[in-house]
Amino acid sequence: MDRRQFLTASSVGVAATVAGCMGSPLSSTETDSTNPGSAADGDGDGDDGEITVSASGEVEAEPDKAIVDIGVEASGDTADEVTSALSTGADRLRTAFDDLGIPDENIEEGRYRVHPNHTRDGETDGFEGAHSFEVTLTDTSRVGEVIDASVEAGANNIGRVNFTLQEESKSELRKDAIDAALANADEEASHIADNREVELEGTTSVTTGDVRVHTVRYDNMSAEDSAGNAAPPTEINADPVTVSASATVTYEFAT
Repeated sequence: MDRRQFLTASSVGVAATVAGCMGSPLSSTETDSTNPGSAADGDGDGDDGEITVSASGEVEAEPDKAIVDIGVEASGDTADEVTSALSTGADRLRTAFDDLGIPDENIEEGRYRVHPNHTRDGETDGFEGAHSFEVTLTDTSRVGEVIDASVEAGANNIGRVNFTLQEESKSELRKDAIDAALANADEEASHIADNREVELEGTTSVTTGDVRVHTVRYDNMSAEDSAGNAAPPTEINADPVTVSASATVTYEFAT
């Protein structure tokens, strides 16, 4: 992977509770006004208690997978005419994909539709149709090349380009994002313990939340921009993909 960066921003939505002996009649609650998401409980008797912290973490990396929406559109006087044009266009695209060396399993049928055009009076005024493919590339540097070759083969509808991660990369970055969330939780818990003048002794429980992959998407690419002999090669430089995770950790402390 070309680049991976841990984001060390402060944890989000941190909540902490320092709990004294539950059976003590002297227990009280003291709220930290500087952080609405944090609260502390203690009885001042020297008993053990707990601090619970919720934190998030993020990591980012260059995408290693791209999904490109490529298709043909056609119009005509009859549905058969449109259907025939779409079939011819789709065959040309399949040939182009094969010439590019894209495996069949990386090409999925997308949208296919043929429908009549209606005037304001409700009368039929010809037909329109579209046939698209979802092309998956594991070499993101080839996105521009594939778009240009598809347009040359007759594609007139370049839809979204979605940059994301392969499953192996997702699994690895998922762990990194959880590690970042736990590190932020440790830092926040240590700060709270110092503020309350208590000493952390260990972790009693850990719960992880959702791990999300925030992909990078480009919508509605123009096929006309790639058409013509004078047009320069299409280049798309995607931003890094972000993976985020959250964790809730309970720490034991002693005063």
